[in-house]
Amino acid sequence: MESRQVFPVPQAFGSRAHITAERYEALYRESVQDPEGFWSRQAKELLSWKEPWSKVLTWDFKGPTIRWFEGGKINVSENCLDRHLEHRGSKPAIIWEGNEPGETRTVSYRELHEQVCATAALLRSLGVRKGDRVAIYLPMIPEAAVAMLACARIGAIHTVVFAGFSAEALRDRINDCGCAVLFTANEGLRGPKAIPLKETADEALAECPSIRHVLVVRRTAATVAMTPGRDLWYDEALAALGGAGDSRPESVDAEDPLFILYTSGSTGKPKGVLHTTGGYLLQVTMTHRYVFDLREEDVYCCAADVGWVTGHSYVVYGPLSNGATTVMFESVPTYPDAGRYWEMVERHRISIFYTAPTAIRALAKEGDEFVTRHDRSSLRLLGTVGEPINPDAWLWYHHVVGEARCPIVDTWWQTETGGVLISPLPGATPTKPGSATKPLFGVQPVLVDDEGREISGNGVRGRLCIKFPWPGMMRTVYGDHERFRQTYFSMYPGLYFTGDGCRRDEDGYYWITGRVDDVLNVAGHRLGTAELESAIVRSGLVAEAAVVGIPHEIKGQGIGAFCVLRGDVAADASTTKGIVQAVREVISPIAAPDSIWFVSGLPKTRSGKVMRRILRKVGEGEYDSVGDVTTLADPSVVSEIIQAVRASRA
Repeated sequence: MESRQVFPVPQAFGSRAHITAERYEALYRESVQDPEGFWSRQAKELLSWKEPWSKVLTWDFKGPTIRWFEGGKINVSENCLDRHLEHRGSKPAIIWEGNEPGETRTVSYRELHEQVCATAALLRSLGVRKGDRVAIYLPMIPEAAVAMLACARIGAIHTVVFAGFSAEALRDRINDCGCAVLFTANEGLRGPKAIPLKETADEALAECPSIRHVLVVRRTAATVAMTPGRDLWYDEALAALGGAGDSRPESVDAEDPLFILYTSGSTGKPKGVLHTTGGYLLQVTMTHRYVFDLREEDVYCCAADVGWVTGHSYVVYGPLSNGATTVMFESVPTYPDAGRYWEMVERHRISIFYTAPTAIRALAKEGDEFVTRHDRSSLRLLGTVGEPINPDAWLWYHHVVGEARCPIVDTWWQTETGGVLISPLPGATPTKPGSATKPLFGVQPVLVDDEGREISGNGVRGRLCIKFPWPGMMRTVYGDHERFRQTYFSMYPGLYFTGDGCRRDEDGYYWITGRVDDVLNVAGHRLGTAELESAIVRSGLVAEAAVVGIPHEIKGQGIGAFCVLRGDVAADASTTKGIVQAVREVISPIAAPDSIWFVSGLPKTRSGKVMRRILRKVGEGEYDSVGDVTTLADPSVVSEIIQAVRASRA
C-alpha cells in the first residue's frame, strides 16, 4: 500500500547540509545543460589526478561507446589512501565488526596504506602486472578491502566473488576472465556457521588452469589442505617479503579497467560487468559525499558485502576516497539476536547507517524491543539499498530506528551503474515512503512505453531508461561487447534500458516498480531465471522447470519454481529437499527456491515458449486474472497449476 505522507527535510539537517534544495536545482540544471563542464569541475575538486585528461567525454549509445576523461592518469589506491596520510593518517579508515559482537579491529589510514603497499608488492613478486585479473573470495574482513586496493595500486583488475557462492560459481567466474591469482581464507564465519572457503576454492580450482597462486588468509584456526607451489599463507608470504618489493602506485588511464563484477543475466551465463577507473571513482566519491551528506566526524556503516557492488562502491571505494571512517560488518543482522545492528550502532557510535529493505523487514518482524533497548542517539541519517522499500518498512525504519529525526535516503542504482543514480539528498529533498524521489546530478531518466516512445509529463508509468551517459556506468561485458549492446541498448535504440519498470508521480518523483525482464531481485541479490532453472534441472530429479518471482514477506521477492518431474521421481518432501540442495550447491544458498510446485506440464505456446506471465500471476495469487490462455498448446495445465499453488497455501 502506497503511503501518501510527505516528510519534509528536517530544519536542523537542511541548515547545514552540503546540498540544499536551491543548490540541488542549480547543480542539476548545470549538470544537464553543460555535462562536460559540470563533471570536469567535479573531477578536479573531488579527485587527485596524476595527469589531466584531453577529452571529457566521448559517447555513442549505438556502438555502444562510452569514454570519460580520456588521457587522464590516476590511481584509485592513491586517492583512497596516500592523499589522506598527511591530515588523516591516524584517523580510523576501517572499523571491522567481526562475526561475534565485540570482536572488532580498527585500521587507521596509515596502517591501511602500509598493508595495501605490502600486498601490492607481494602481488608484483608473484608476477601480477597491470591488466592481469585477480579473484577475491574472502569473507567481510579488512583483508578483502586490502586485496581490492592492492590490485588497484598496481593496475590489476579484481573480480570479487561473494563468499557464499558455490565452487561452480567461483570456477565459472575465474575462468571467464582468466584470473592469475586467488585470494581466499581458510574459513569464513557467518552467524553460527563456519563456511569452508578454502575447501570450496580447491574444488573450483580443479578446473581453473589460469590460477598460478592462491593466497590464503587465516580467518580461523582451522587447518586446510595447501597445494605446494601454488598455495601460500597470506601472512607468511608477507613476512617472507619483509617489506621489500615494489609497491609504487601504477599510473593508469581513466578508462583502464578497475574491476569486473559478475551479475546474473536473463540467460544462464553470468555477465562480467566491467567498470573503469576515473569515471567510476568520481561517481562513487561524489554520490557518497552528497547522498550521505558526509561529515569529517561521521562513523559510516554500509552493512553490505564486498561480494556485491554495494560493498565495492559504498563500503570501500566511495568512503575511503572521501577520507571517511567505514564500518565493515562480517556477521548477519539477526546474530546473535535481532538487535545486532543497533547494538553495533551504540558501541561504535555510528552516525550513518545503510542497509537493505530485506534486513529492515526481517528486523521489524521481530519487534521494536530489539531496537529500543539500544542507544541510537548517534544516528543522523539512514539509507536503503538493493531493491524498492515498501512504505510500511520505510515508516518503521523512520519512526522506530531513526526516532523520527533521521532522514532516509532510499537509493536506486545497479551493478551496471556503478553508483547511486536516483535518491533523495537529505538536505534538499522531501521524502515519500517507497519513492527513490529525484535523479542525481547528470542523470537524465526517461520513461518509455513498450514501443520505446518517451512518455512525458507526470502521473505516468513505463520502463525506466536513461538517455545520457554518466561517469560511473559500466563500459562493457567482459569479453562480450555484443552482449553489452544487446542487453542494455538494443531494446530501445539510443537509450540505456535499466530493466526496471517505474512510475513518475504528480510531483515528478520516481517509484521503481521492479524488474520487467527475466531477472529476479531476491533480498537485493539479482538472480537470472535461466541459471536457476538450469540448476534445478541439474538435480537429476526434474525434466523441466520454470522459475518466477513470488511475494515474500521478508525478502520482498521470493523464488517460486514450477517443476515437471522425471517419470520415476515421486512428488514428495525428499524430492523437494533434493531440488533445494542442488540449487544451493550449483549457485548459492541465497538462490534456494522458497516454494516448489510439482506439475505435469508448463503453460507453453504452440511454438514451445513458456508463458511466464501466467506463472507470475499464479505465483502472486492472482488466480482469476491469468489472462488469455487460448494460445497455449494445452490450456488445461493452467487449472492444474492453479490447483497446485492453492493447495500449497491452504
